[in-house]
Amino acid sequence: MDRMKHFGFLLKDLSARYVARFETHASELSLTLTQCKLLVHLERNEGTNQARLAELTDVEPMMMVRLLDRMEAEKLLERRPDPTDRRARRLYATKKAKSLLDEIWRLADVTRDEVFAGVSKADRDRFVQMLELLHTNACAWGKEANADRNSISTLKRSRGAQMSTTKLAATKLAKQD
Repeated sequence: MDRMKHFGFLLKDLSARYVARFETHASELSLTLTQCKLLVHLERNEGTNQARLAELTDVEPMMMVRLLDRMEAEKLLERRPDPTDRRARRLYATKKAKSLLDEIWRLADVTRDEVFAGVSKADRDRFVQMLELLHTNACAWGKEANADRNSISTLKRSRGAQMSTTKLAATKLAKQD
């Protein structure tokens, strides 16, 4: 049997099971994986705005608003005025959130240890190294797609300019006749 044939299915299933297991552990803290992810990124990006936090965590902007509202109500974060833009707000983790971060990392360690049960340290390190390489390869696809889109847009603009020039020349010729 060709094991690589099922790579995508296996990767997706492992990811789903890992997330479900982490969320089982995180329920001890009354948090979801997404909330944990937000707190971790907020810790690293204190004072960011919600649009940037949505980008960092890959959360849809409308969902982000609801999550932040709920987390603010739970006193996990604060929205403070942006000193340079009175319409904007900056996000900050509260002391309560900061105390939860150690627990979040502990639960991540527990979940990771469970999934790697029976796997040697050397194999773990090699596996993570390979995942990082696969991730780098996959991230390059987005860059290639953006470059392709930019090239197509440039080509369309160029053709559009050529078409406009051609139409202008045709109009001038028609007027001369």
